[in-house]
Amino acid sequence: MTGTVYTINKGIGKSIEFRGLRAQYIWYFAGLVVVLMVLFAVLYIAGAGMVICLGLTGGLGALGGINIFRLSRRYGEHGMMKAMAKRLVPHVLKSYSRKFFQNLESKSYEQA
Repeated sequence: MTGTVYTINKGIGKSIEFRGLRAQYIWYFAGLVVVLMVLFAVLYIAGAGMVICLGLTGGLGALGGINIFRLSRRYGEHGMMKAMAKRLVPHVLKSYSRKFFQNLESKSYEQA
């Protein structure tokens, strides 16, 4: 009787990666491809020459792809979301009145 051979998936818990793109950058690249296909179709239907359509969409695709790969290398899997969240945190909190803090202290004693 021969035993069944099971392979172990060692990628459990890891984010997906495709040719150096990690996690959400794969979706950004797919979105770029879709937008470029729509742009090509609109230009072609509008009557632009084939060389213009290919040149414009090819150039924009190359620039967009290079930018997406650069972001993927620079920030990694979750780094860009962390950087965007960090920009939303205020550097300074200003209060022109002590009333908020006085009410905060009195409420904390009442709850205890």
